[in-house]
This record gives sequence, C-alpha cells and structure tokens, in this order.
Amino acid sequence: TFEWVIETLVDICGHSYEQAEQCAYIIHNNGKYAVKNGHYEDLKPLCEAITERGINATIEMLAN
Repeated sequence: TFEWVIETLVDICGHSYEQAEQCAYIIHNNGKYAVKNGHYEDLKPLCEAITERGINATIEMLAN
C-alpha cells in the first residue's frame, strides 16, 4: 500500500512524511524513482532493508 511504502521511506531512508509521500506517488505514476542518491556502500544496506519489507528496490548508476 502507499502507506507501507511511505512508512518504509521514512524509516529506512530518513525522508519526511511529505517527501516519502511524493516519492510514492512518483513511483506509482512512473514505475520508478531515485528516492536516495549516494555511494553504493551506503545505499546497499538501505536497498536490502527496503526489499526485506517486500518492496522492489534497485541501485542504479547515474550517467555523468
């Protein structure tokens, strides 16, 4: 549900409720969204924690 995704982004990514809600709607409408940027080593545990909650998540490299 949207609430589960929002709660996950707040708990794991440290987003505010409003930021997490906006991310959830963008993901719903576009299929994916970069909810967090950073180094792979920092993002990997976040990605694993999100997927452990049953939400699909990947780490992708941004083009320079």
